[in-house]
Amino acid sequence: MLHIQHGASFGNCQGISRRTALKAGFLGLAGLSLADLLKLQAEGAAVKRGKSVILIWLDGGPSQLETYDPKPDASSDYRGPYGAIATNVPGIFISDILPLHAKHAEKMVFVRSVHHGTGDHFAGAHWMLTGRFGSTAVSLPQKYPSVGSYVAKVCGPNQPGVPAYVGLPAAQSVYLYPGYQGAAYLGQSYNPFDVNRDQAYLPANYTAAITPPKCLENFTTAEPSQASGRVDLLSGLDTIKRNLDQSGTMDAIDRYRQQAVSMILGGRARQAFDMSKEDPRIADKYGRGPWGHYTLMARRLVEAGVSFVTVDMPHWDDHSNIKEGHGYKLPHVDQAVSALLDDLAVRDLLDDVLVMVMGEFGRTPRINTGQPGIPIPGRDHWGDAISVLMAGGGLKGGQVVGKTTPRAEHPVERPLKPSDILATVYRVMGIDPALAFKDHSGRPIPILDEGKPIEEVL
Repeated sequence: MLHIQHGASFGNCQGISRRTALKAGFLGLAGLSLADLLKLQAEGAAVKRGKSVILIWLDGGPSQLETYDPKPDASSDYRGPYGAIATNVPGIFISDILPLHAKHAEKMVFVRSVHHGTGDHFAGAHWMLTGRFGSTAVSLPQKYPSVGSYVAKVCGPNQPGVPAYVGLPAAQSVYLYPGYQGAAYLGQSYNPFDVNRDQAYLPANYTAAITPPKCLENFTTAEPSQASGRVDLLSGLDTIKRNLDQSGTMDAIDRYRQQAVSMILGGRARQAFDMSKEDPRIADKYGRGPWGHYTLMARRLVEAGVSFVTVDMPHWDDHSNIKEGHGYKLPHVDQAVSALLDDLAVRDLLDDVLVMVMGEFGRTPRINTGQPGIPIPGRDHWGDAISVLMAGGGLKGGQVVGKTTPRAEHPVERPLKPSDILATVYRVMGIDPALAFKDHSGRPIPILDEGKPIEEVL
C-alpha cells in the first residue's frame, strides 16, 4: 500500500482527510470512487452523512418583484399585480402570492442583490449555475462545470449505493440537457443522473400520470439470476483497455457501472426513487403535480445519501400576461418549498440540507405592454436585479441580504455576483473553491476565480 504524507492534514466534505485518502492509495484531491469510499468507510475514516443541496431551478427567469423583492409602494407599472405580505420575521416582506413561504421566513435567507447584467438566457443560466461568464446564445456549449458537478466530483455521494448528483426529472437549462448543469471538462461521469428525460420539462399544471424512473424498472422486476447476469455484463467492461481512451468516456463508463451495480444490489436508490413508499398525506402537502412530486423525491434522495439534487420547475419566461403566467406557477413553488422545509425540520435534516430557489435572471422592473399577438402586460429579461432564496444548510435564517432601488432596478446595498452565491454553497459543502481541475487543454482552472461566501448568513 502506498503511503504519502506531506504537510498538515485537512478534510473534505465527507470528513476524509487528505492524508487518509493518500494512505488508501488515492492520490487525487477530490472525487472518491464508490470503491474508495466503501474502503474508507470500512476503515472508519469516512463520515456516513454529510451536507447536501437541493436546487429548485426556475428555468426561464422568475420575476424578483413577484417573488422575494416586492415593491408595494412603487407605481402600478412597476409594482405589478401583487402586493406584499408580512412574514413571521418582523420587517421582512415578500410577494403576497407566497403565503406559505411567509410562515418559514425564520429559516430563509432572501438574497435580493444578485446581478450579472445579461438578459441572454444562455449566458445567464451558465453564469448562475457555474459562477462564471462563459456560454452565450451564439456559443451554446458549456464552458465551465456546474456547481452540482463540482459537488459530485469533490464530495461524491454521502452514502454508497446512490449517485452523487441527480436531476429530477432531468437536469436542464434553457431546453438543453444537461445544459449548464453538466460537468464540462470534469468529464461525463460527473454529469447529473437524470431520472426520466422522456417525461421532462413538465409545467406546474401537468396532469398526466408521472411515470416511475425507467432507469430502475428492469432491475426492480428482474429475477436474481438476471440481475446477477447484468452485473457480470457490466463488470466485463473492465476488459477494455482504458489506456487507449483519451476522451474520458471510459471513466464515465466506470462511474456509471459502479452506480448501476450499487443500485442493483444495494437497493438504497430503488427505495429512494420508489414514491409508492411515501405517506400519501406527505405527498399531499408537497402537491400532487410534478413540481411537488419531484421536490418530495428530492427529500427522499438526500435522505438516502445523494449530495446534490436539482428539481426542474420550468416555463418562467412570461413576456406577457405575468399574472396568468407567474400567477399559476408561484402557488406550486410556495407549496413545494414550504412542505420541503417542514419535512426537513421534522426529520432533523434542515441543518444538513441547503435548499436554493433561483433562475437565470430576473425580469424588467417596468411592465411592458405584452408581445405580438398577446397584448397583455408582462416583464422581459433583466440581469441587473436577481433574487435568490437560500434556506437550511446551517445558514442563519430570517435575513434579507442586499437591497435594490425602490423599483427593483439594480442593487444599492451589498451587490453580489453569482460567484458569491456559489461560494456560499461551497462553504456549506466544505469545498475549497481554489481547488483546480484541468480543462480540455490541460490548464488547471480553479472552481471559482472570484466570489466570496456571504459571511453574515454562515
